[in-house]
Amino acid sequence: MRRLSPLAPLLLLLALLAPLFVADALAEEARDPYRHFFNDSFFNFQEELETAREQGKKGIMLFFEMDECPFCHRMKQQVLNQPQVQDWFRQHFLLFPVDIEGDIEVVDFQGNETIQKDLALKQYRVRATPVIAFFDLEGKLLHKYTGATSSVEEFLWLGEFVADGHYSSTNFTRFKQAKREAAKPAPNQN
Repeated sequence: MRRLSPLAPLLLLLALLAPLFVADALAEEARDPYRHFFNDSFFNFQEELETAREQGKKGIMLFFEMDECPFCHRMKQQVLNQPQVQDWFRQHFLLFPVDIEGDIEVVDFQGNETIQKDLALKQYRVRATPVIAFFDLEGKLLHKYTGATSSVEEFLWLGEFVADGHYSSTNFTRFKQAKREAAKPAPNQN
């Protein structure tokens, strides 16, 4: 008869608990975008511009969404909940969701009072969701992207495209192509 090592009970316990640790680690990886991506706001975007300037941000990003939008949900569940996205975007921008069907009162970048749906539909002509709109520190629209990005990487590229001013010299499609080309490994030269 073979004797068990004195460590056997401990190893068995660790083996039984390992799935719990893995599940817990994975649960910590994704974070609620409403707590970790979007900033709190009273929807006075004129005041938010001042806050963005004081904090040294590049500008403000508005995420135009609606409840029934599957692409908005996908963005929030697969992209906006990722810590690297949350950390990078919060470093560079103030970030706010806007419900395109919402009746919440807002103050736009020029100081005019309106409601969310009028801001979205009348001022920025949002017809499909999501729309990701970037504004400079004066409230001028810099870039508007319609639809969900295909990946975390593409969303980070979109942020870089705006934060680094690439929008002034190229379009986002060309910018992405250049990023993909730069990421390709060099051909093997034998």
